[in-house]
Amino acid sequence: MKTKFETKSNRVKGLSFHPKRPWILASLHSGVIQLWDYRMGTLIDRFDEHDGPVRGVHFHPSQPLFVSGGDDYKIKVWNYKQRRCLFTLLGHLDYIRTVQFHHEYPWIVSASDDQTIRIWNWQSRQCIAVLTGHNHYVMCAQFHPKEDLVASASLDQTVRVWDIGGLRKKSVAPGGGAGGPGGGADDMLRLPQMNSDLFGGGDAVVKYVLEGHDRGVNWASFHPSLPLIVSGADDRQVKLWRMNDTKAWEVDTLRGHVNNVSCVIFHPKQDLIVSNSEDKSLRVWDMSKRIGVQTFRREHDRFWILTAHPEVNLLAAGHDSGMIVFKLERERPAFATHGSQLYYIKERYIRCFDFSTQRDNPLVAIRRNPAAAYNQGPRALAYNPAENAVLVQTDVEGGSYELYQVPKDAAGREVAPDAKRGFSAAAVFIARNRFATLDKGANQIVIKDLSNEVTKKVTSPLPTTDNIFYAGTGMLLCRSEEKVALFDVQQRSVVAELATPPVKYAVWSSDMSRVALLSKHAIVVADKKLGGACTIHETIRVKSAAWDDNGVLVYTTLNHIKYCLPNGDHGIIRTLDVPVYLTKVFGTTVFCLDREAKPRQIQIDTSEYMFKLALMHRKYDAVLSMIRNNQLCGQAIIAYLQEKGYPEVALHFVRDERIRFNLAVECGNIEVALQSAQELDDKDTWYRLGVEALRQGNHQIVEFSYQKTKNYERLSFLYLITGNLERLAKMLKIADMRGDVMGRFHNALYLGDARERLRTLEEAGQISLAYVTAASHGLAEDAERLGEQLGDARPHVDVAAARLLQPPTPIMCEDNWPLLTVSKGFFETLATKDSERSKGAAGAAAAAAAAAMEELDLGDVGAGWGDEEDLGVTAGAAPGEGGSEGGFEGLEGEEGGEGGWEMEDLEIPAEVAAEVAAASSAAGETTQFVAPTPGVSAVNRWQTKCSLAAEQVAAGAFDTAMRLLTRQAGIVNFEPLRPYFMEVYQGSQSVLPGLPGLPSLVAALDRAWASDAAKQEPSSPALVYSLGMLEEQLKKAYRTVTEGKFSEALRLFNAILHIIPLLVVESRKEADEVRELVSIARDYNIALRLELRRREIKDDPARVAELAAYFTHCNLQRVHLALSLRSAMSIFFKIKNYNTCSTFCRRLLELQPDEKMAAQARQVLAACEKSPTDAVQLNYDPRNPFDICSITFTPIYRGNKFVEDPYTKARFQPECAGQVSPVGDLSKVGLEASGLVSSPTQLR
Repeated sequence: MKTKFETKSNRVKGLSFHPKRPWILASLHSGVIQLWDYRMGTLIDRFDEHDGPVRGVHFHPSQPLFVSGGDDYKIKVWNYKQRRCLFTLLGHLDYIRTVQFHHEYPWIVSASDDQTIRIWNWQSRQCIAVLTGHNHYVMCAQFHPKEDLVASASLDQTVRVWDIGGLRKKSVAPGGGAGGPGGGADDMLRLPQMNSDLFGGGDAVVKYVLEGHDRGVNWASFHPSLPLIVSGADDRQVKLWRMNDTKAWEVDTLRGHVNNVSCVIFHPKQDLIVSNSEDKSLRVWDMSKRIGVQTFRREHDRFWILTAHPEVNLLAAGHDSGMIVFKLERERPAFATHGSQLYYIKERYIRCFDFSTQRDNPLVAIRRNPAAAYNQGPRALAYNPAENAVLVQTDVEGGSYELYQVPKDAAGREVAPDAKRGFSAAAVFIARNRFATLDKGANQIVIKDLSNEVTKKVTSPLPTTDNIFYAGTGMLLCRSEEKVALFDVQQRSVVAELATPPVKYAVWSSDMSRVALLSKHAIVVADKKLGGACTIHETIRVKSAAWDDNGVLVYTTLNHIKYCLPNGDHGIIRTLDVPVYLTKVFGTTVFCLDREAKPRQIQIDTSEYMFKLALMHRKYDAVLSMIRNNQLCGQAIIAYLQEKGYPEVALHFVRDERIRFNLAVECGNIEVALQSAQELDDKDTWYRLGVEALRQGNHQIVEFSYQKTKNYERLSFLYLITGNLERLAKMLKIADMRGDVMGRFHNALYLGDARERLRTLEEAGQISLAYVTAASHGLAEDAERLGEQLGDARPHVDVAAARLLQPPTPIMCEDNWPLLTVSKGFFETLATKDSERSKGAAGAAAAAAAAAMEELDLGDVGAGWGDEEDLGVTAGAAPGEGGSEGGFEGLEGEEGGEGGWEMEDLEIPAEVAAEVAAASSAAGETTQFVAPTPGVSAVNRWQTKCSLAAEQVAAGAFDTAMRLLTRQAGIVNFEPLRPYFMEVYQGSQSVLPGLPGLPSLVAALDRAWASDAAKQEPSSPALVYSLGMLEEQLKKAYRTVTEGKFSEALRLFNAILHIIPLLVVESRKEADEVRELVSIARDYNIALRLELRRREIKDDPARVAELAAYFTHCNLQRVHLALSLRSAMSIFFKIKNYNTCSTFCRRLLELQPDEKMAAQARQVLAACEKSPTDAVQLNYDPRNPFDICSITFTPIYRGNKFVEDPYTKARFQPECAGQVSPVGDLSKVGLEASGLVSSPTQLR
């Protein structure tokens, strides 16, 4: 048995596989139905509306529905997309044992302890047939997969087969019921309901009664295609029955179970019967030989239910403490690739498939080992091209091998040649005529020749080697649980070691320069000396891998084909319907084997990984070719380019103007940014363009941006600092037309126009200030006039200290400020050319700036500023092209004009020129000293290289860190994080006192520092907080909750929430643990605040009870949940809400508390059951799942609208949107965020 998934839960009584998705439903004895993703190993949902055990559950074959039946006599039909029960079917009078949808009609069949089987129409929600005849509990009933039959098993010791052909004919007849085209529910049964309930209608009749079991029958199943039935009973026997059109008879009895047989089914793919029993065993029987071939036992758990997946080779079994999903045999075919040929095993033949000719030939028939169990097929295969030999490894008798010499004329030979056999845990070729085997018992590697004789024994280099892999001639990879060693067999020395998860397969590139080590959920890629390793983690199982000709690893998981580049970058190539095993990658064709060992070809699109590979190797011509061919697009490739520092490359992919603008600003490409801003034409875009242009000193575009946003104040100041007094005067007139008093005053101040300032102040009613201005600037007439108006209120002015304010004279009056000469990158140049080509003119920026002076004249301005004169910006000149670029253009003179400077060549003798050159070089050597340029500080490197918020805090870039945290986690209130920011920042620096009078030396502490390295660049700062520290804090918080110190516990959980944004972990597994830690801290924060709020309320017992009830639905540790349930039980008992109190008692007893608490709960439960009523009406429904809004402390029932805290994912009522979340007091409720990044692996 190969267990694929296992759960721990209450007793599992019902199971059902989803026909398409990797889901399984498990119905529990506790009344809960769980929906699991068995591939990912996660609980997707739980459904909790049944009262008492749920014994039957079944997925609909095509609709998003499932049906359940329980001990509450109810059948419920659920929609798993809407996550709710759609309706309940009532009619059974006792426990319901099984339920099942029909594969074609809208029917459900149910079996019950009321001795009847009912068939329901789930569309009309009516019972359409009652099958009576059994005289004891009916333990199971199911439809035949193809025919109009129902099989039922009962404790009356019989199996009955019912013919429902009449029901089908009635259903599909015109005007019929049961989902027919025009049918109504009332037409379905002409008989009165009472008669059909008592005697059954004529639509379903007994066809056979199978008698033979000595005690009650628990299960009966149809074969999927043959006319066979299998049954299991309390007489510990499994019986096989055959039927034809007229009769049914017993074929054989399978004996072996030592207790009641709970369930028995036919294997859907093989001639096997699988049964399980209360004897804690699961048995596999050969249907043709009718003997037991395999038994699997559990220590303490009785088995209750079995089911098989309708499509995939998977089974599931439910037992006392959970369930297991398993398959009976490995489905991976054994294969090996050499050159253009694939050697593999299929149906007892070694076959050869040629990739180039597509020919597939059988080579050698291999004999079946008589000691092999039915499912112990070949595990691995190795091929020796020099001697044309094949090694086949199996698990028979703890591990054995067979060595076949394949003759040259072996094609199609029926008789298997004699194989040389031996026992070993693994066997691989290591030389032309040698192979190595592993003796796990002695921990030795045994070297043998092709005649199977031992030539050498070598002690394994690892203490416990459990597998070996080929690693080149004379070399082996030896695997233990936690590492792999590269072992030279000849020298008996370890060349290299590498820590890895348990490796299952090693895949070498064709030139043996790279190796991929495949484990269950990870791939480690390394070079031939196990150096330069990078690890890829997958959440679902890794299946196979192959190298392509470019050094890219292509690998498969259960449902994807993916790639991994040499630097560790990886991604998805395509999805898969079924798992495949890669054998070879040729260009865009992947060769593989499926689980039936059939060679297949799959076409893949390699453009994404070839683009990334070209970018990694800096092959910019190939990158450009792919860009121009439009082979790539999408947000993922743009995000990748931004992450890797290539925003200028990303510009070529983007068609969305907003993203294009953001990228252009990021890489400083002002021309492309201007082009996108003109397309977008919104205020925020123009503002950002102005900021970037100002940073670059391109004040023409700054001016244009301010004009577009009508930012008059900034525009005036820009004209002031650039010395453009003409436009500054124009701004004064515009302010006057707009009636902007402050704008007029500022512009008059910038211009040094005292009379205008005086006029502005006087018109604004500021007579005192106007008088001071006139008196200070010697405007005697105006001063006298204003003084008379003021009279005694005239202020005293000290004219001696007055000084006229004049605008400063600018240092330079060129078109743009001088810029550093920098060489543009390969792609930046291309982007600019593309921009120019698309617009058809080089001077887009300046032309746009000139045009905008006209465009700014809107209605609120009045006459506008185009009345006087043009702005004087040349329409054809690009920004920065107003004057000559280097100052020496134009010295040559213009053709056809005047002679200019009339420069001409002088003929100087060669020896004189040589002497002058020698003298000048000698002088340069002796007189000029060039100081070395200072290096980049570690803090600056951190700020540039590091991408995580915590690392930016450690580097002192608080603003960058805050932006990252807002974007990732929606954090807007940073006050609680202030002390932690300071701790992280101080913890990344060490200070050494200097000599007296000299400053201290500050040294940056780097996380990757190694004492043995000669030189290393700073890469990431040391951090004070670790995951281990938070786990200790969590334990302390748990203890504090247990002690009842809720305020102190709340402070500890809040501290965890405050520290987590400043945490950095190395692996994806640890990142998952961080997410889990956030969830725990969130749940406890909500629970503790609920309890503290409850204790504050004194005069409202109903509200106290509600809060106590909500407290019990928080996700807490078992001991804390038990205490909360005890508290709620006491409160509800006191207010006489006995019905709800009883649910708390039952939940408390399910947790199996200590004897004292359990005894109290049983007493209260007994008292409540005598009077199961509620005296006080509360806003609390224990059957409807809900989340708790921790602002309003009210439930948010499933299906209702809610908003989320983007950091902790706590849920709130919609009216709470925009408030700061009380869960941690950090993030804004309802804000969109991308998700907290706490590990570099999340950015890859």
